[in-house]
Amino acid sequence: MTPLWITDADVERLLSVEEAVPMVEAALRQQAAGAATNMPRGHTIAGPGVMLAHMAAALHEEGVFGFKVYSIVDGKYQFFVLLYSVDSGDLLAVLEANRLGRRRTGAASGVSAKYMAREDSAEVGILGSGFQADAQLEAICSVRPIERVRVYSRNAENRDGFARRMAETLGIEVVAVDTPREAVESADILVTITNSRTPVFEGAWLRPGTHVCAVGGANEYVTELDDTTIRRADFIAVDSIAQARIECGELLMPASRGLLLWEQVSEFWQVVGGMKTGRRANDDITLFKSLGMAMWDVAAAKVVYDKYKNLH
Repeated sequence: MTPLWITDADVERLLSVEEAVPMVEAALRQQAAGAATNMPRGHTIAGPGVMLAHMAAALHEEGVFGFKVYSIVDGKYQFFVLLYSVDSGDLLAVLEANRLGRRRTGAASGVSAKYMAREDSAEVGILGSGFQADAQLEAICSVRPIERVRVYSRNAENRDGFARRMAETLGIEVVAVDTPREAVESADILVTITNSRTPVFEGAWLRPGTHVCAVGGANEYVTELDDTTIRRADFIAVDSIAQARIECGELLMPASRGLLLWEQVSEFWQVVGGMKTGRRANDDITLFKSLGMAMWDVAAAKVVYDKYKNLH
């Protein structure tokens, strides 16, 4: 059979952030039940400024497996997902995966807010206003009764534009602020979605009960979080410990200094599957470190593939 070619425009049309949240949750439940497998990301260096990243997964209940691959050449990223049938081994589709990746990444933060943030969470602080930030906020607002958002990023024009755009999209108060502290200190849920190589806020600013979604960094030498945030966290979950031990500077750096034991870190599927409680008390500070899983990409690709087939 000839595989389908599915573009970013098709993904934009066929998969919303709100739809992606239960999709990611279902994939995590399958992982908890032993019906899904995920392989951590690997990297192939092809020359100065040239890298190929690859990650694979299988969703047995959905009858699909596949992998995500993306190239980085002089700072330019190109993302693709290849989706296969478990039954036949046929390549079903090749999907452009820029928008798909944004939606599944935002959806994962939404699922973390559902399981780890307080049910009455009303305010989000977000540090970063780039291309990933919209989906983060949309997903969180789909699972919690958010009334206010404070956004900070270094580029005043970007953060002002983000605030106007998201206020119109979500119908809630979204305010651009002048300092990171203004976004952090009153937040019930805090999202960090930056490209910073160093901590973007002080952990002492977090108020009791905050849920932190750290999404920006995926590099062993990069951390958006300071040591105080790690020390104050009552519960820490990652999408994959195997992957975190390769490329999660937020945890690798504190662990190297003896500030954290890997035994203190849980995997997200354990929370969604009910094996562990993501929040034990209202005053707990909880942390979800998101690195991204191929399992989510394959799940999203399957949803888009099914919709695309039904329309053509």
